[in-house]
Amino acid sequence: MKNFKIKTGILTVGLLLSTISCERYLDINDNPNQPAIEWVTPNELLPVGITKCYSAQGRSLMAFSSVMMNSLAGNSLSFGAPYIDDYKPNVSNTWYTGIWDGLFLGAANFEQIIKYNDPEGKYVQYKAIAKIMKANYIQILTDLYGDMPYSEAFQQQNNLTPKYDKGENIYKASITDLEDAIALIDSHAGEAPTSADIVFKGNMDNWKAFANTLKLRYLLRMSNIPSGDLATFRDQKLATLSGATFINQNVVENPGYSAANDSQQNPFTNYFVLTTALSRPQNYSYNVASENIQIILNGNSEGDARPVYQKFNGIVDGRRARMFNLVGGKVVGIRQGNLPGEPGVPTGGTLSRFNYGITIGGTSTPTSNAELLSMVSSRPGYIMSLAESKFLQAEAALRYPSLFSNAQGNFTAGITASFTLLGSTTGTLLPTYLAAITSKVGLGWTGSDANKMEAIMTQKWIALTGVNPEQSYFDYTKTGFPVTLSSTIASNPKPNRLIYPLSEYIANANNVPAISNTDVFSKNQYTPFWARN
Repeated sequence: MKNFKIKTGILTVGLLLSTISCERYLDINDNPNQPAIEWVTPNELLPVGITKCYSAQGRSLMAFSSVMMNSLAGNSLSFGAPYIDDYKPNVSNTWYTGIWDGLFLGAANFEQIIKYNDPEGKYVQYKAIAKIMKANYIQILTDLYGDMPYSEAFQQQNNLTPKYDKGENIYKASITDLEDAIALIDSHAGEAPTSADIVFKGNMDNWKAFANTLKLRYLLRMSNIPSGDLATFRDQKLATLSGATFINQNVVENPGYSAANDSQQNPFTNYFVLTTALSRPQNYSYNVASENIQIILNGNSEGDARPVYQKFNGIVDGRRARMFNLVGGKVVGIRQGNLPGEPGVPTGGTLSRFNYGITIGGTSTPTSNAELLSMVSSRPGYIMSLAESKFLQAEAALRYPSLFSNAQGNFTAGITASFTLLGSTTGTLLPTYLAAITSKVGLGWTGSDANKMEAIMTQKWIALTGVNPEQSYFDYTKTGFPVTLSSTIASNPKPNRLIYPLSEYIANANNVPAISNTDVFSKNQYTPFWARN
């Protein structure tokens, strides 16, 4: 595979090297030593957008959603009062701005591909891929922020203050993009993507299946809308997916990540795990397993009496040793918000952190520092896991049994896919776990439909820990599952959305909604439209 430069983007163009101002979603530099963006071809732009978006997803978004979903905690044994803004939470216009900036900057590459002047139709398949990837990351943005610039975004100097579109209209436009992408794929027009496709290596059937799966994710996010035009739209579009082919593998990107230098590593790795100098980044020391996930993965071995943990009693999760390193044979974490000497904070010693199932994937276990560095550096970036695809299909069949089938089979397949991704399928780990949860309401496939929905969301949360936890954050906002405790110092509930970055209030002041800290915790006109009910 061709290795692309990664750190500031694959191409040295103003699009990537300029510091993003929120109104300049596609900022072009006139430096004569850099090519004008209109001269950069889709096969060069495509891996730029994919890696740029994944960098934000695997760093800032990973940290935010891991803490919100109580799988990671700040190491209060070493860092005083860590994650205090996350624990409260204190949501502001300077909080996690890397998510907005990174995803918008990456999405600008996809838009440039879509608009690229291609009279001979050479890049039709590239445009299809760009529409799919843009839809994937635009959904994350609008699920986090609600209304945002869309129809007037990415227009360079032609519009430096784009208007804000309603989230529901962005959803409709993105679903149209996915449908258009499938039509372009089915046309078989243009050249087949080769090395520039750092996801499926030009396999357009896989791109089509991924588009269907994203469309399903969009429509299921709207499942709580009870009636009206949006509900009708959702139901009509769901019907078009009955019998569709959904992605049946992990969707990963890898432009040639390696241990050559920090800029060539998977960005998740040198943020959370290890640099090429074999030193630990600060986030490795800062982020440890939470007490919440400790109790769940250990089967509540310490007998915690809080009701949320009773369904896990006696069920040791066979994935735990691959998800987090074990200390004394168990996952050891910290209760979010508590300090040394308070409940849920160990008296000292080693704490559990992400282990090889998450930092490498599969069954690999390095035997030397050199092997460790090579394996964690070349880890692919997870855009969507097979486990998520299966859990989406299970949810669809449970909610809409006239359109979709095999809810229980897909539920079990989601758990199995998670065990496989983490390398936890050896011996009897998987069958033992599946047998143990059979009769556990809210954890296995038993009880009422509401119990089964809780089980889907709980198992999906475990499966997406360290992979794509933001999707579980959105599930929690939509369903209230999995039941997730807040930190001991929380003065607010978990936010329904984030606040636009400060740069928007400076540069696009006439258009950006004035969101207050109170607004993010309320159900109001600023809440993402699918979460208002």
